[in-house]
Amino acid sequence: MSSSEQAPKLERLLAVTHDLESATDMEQLVQRLKVAASELTGSEAASILQFDEASNSLHFVAASWFRQQSLKDIVVPLEGSIAGWVFGNNEPLIVQDVANDPRHFKGVDQTINFTTSSLVAVPLTYQGNTIGVLEVVNKADNAHYTEDDVTILEILAFYAVMALWNTNLETRIQNTRDEMAELDRLKTDFIAITSHELRTPLGLILGHATFLKEMISEEHREPMEVIIRNATRLKEIIENLTEVDNYDAGAARIRQRSISVPHIVEDVITSFQDMAASKNITLQADICEEELPVEADANKITVAISNLVRNAITFTNEGGQVLVKVEPMTGHAQVSVSDNGIGIPAKDMPRVFERFFQVESHLTRRNTGLGLGLSVAKTMIELHGGRIWAESVEGEGSTFTFLLPVRPVQTHVTKQVFKS
Repeated sequence: MSSSEQAPKLERLLAVTHDLESATDMEQLVQRLKVAASELTGSEAASILQFDEASNSLHFVAASWFRQQSLKDIVVPLEGSIAGWVFGNNEPLIVQDVANDPRHFKGVDQTINFTTSSLVAVPLTYQGNTIGVLEVVNKADNAHYTEDDVTILEILAFYAVMALWNTNLETRIQNTRDEMAELDRLKTDFIAITSHELRTPLGLILGHATFLKEMISEEHREPMEVIIRNATRLKEIIENLTEVDNYDAGAARIRQRSISVPHIVEDVITSFQDMAASKNITLQADICEEELPVEADANKITVAISNLVRNAITFTNEGGQVLVKVEPMTGHAQVSVSDNGIGIPAKDMPRVFERFFQVESHLTRRNTGLGLGLSVAKTMIELHGGRIWAESVEGEGSTFTFLLPVRPVQTHVTKQVFKS
């Protein structure tokens, strides 16, 4: 190509690449790419083929608009096709006389009633892997393709790779979303079935066990208490699963009324004294004198605080200390549960409130549970418009803190009405 012919084509190539860069979506990019490849090489048609790992073959993902529908179901084999040769060898190829090239796959021409006379194809490569082929066919006026045409296609191949890669990425993202939606549906069904099928028998076990405990002799009371304690724990697990699932599904409900946060903390502390005593742990409270009235669901706030206290006792060694502190904090009631237990590794801190997450450590594996307590506490607090967070130093202990908005004090104003 002479310099006088080359300059306009280079200017046109620059304009085309700028146009491709301005494409707002992948479909628009692909359409412009096909037109540009045909125009700049003076070809009758252009197409993009993508490698399909499942079938170990090439498929048309883009072609001239009048052949797009006919080509979409055609499978181009890697063995016995020019595109397959380019893909396998990762090299560009010019074929001036396709009819006499043994590598030509006649299935395409026969399917769309087309005659391929000449062809140029270049591989589409991403991070060292060949993912497809860009090709143009039938140069105008039966002219021969040149190395300049190959160069043009190799430049355009960059945009073709971008289009294929982004399309693949979008497909993988959508497939992942579909899989997650299906897993979420299965999870929801499992929780619903579990709750329904286990609530009634557990209620009967607890009811009868509690009744029999008062009737049996002293020597059998301890085994009965084990039954009651473990059945109660199983009931709590089911309720925790249900609470978190209801929150995720937007079905959680709160029964708001005016409650006193200090009073709830006092009740929780009392209920966990036996558990703390069994490990020789000192469980104390530091509660401000203010009432700190909050519009909240007392049961759910009790569950949140109980889970934090249980977690603290569980991961504090014998002879340790757990402190629950309640104090006002600029329009909020702040509750913190601190311990001098085993602490949480820094790498695990971002995940402590995740459902089913458990710190992987030889110190914590001996403690049973599903990893729901902190997740449920977070759910309960956020239902009330509150915020919860954790601070910890491994080997020194942890502090879990949450804030709840305090109900503003009502000011009664007496209005005077003057009559003329």
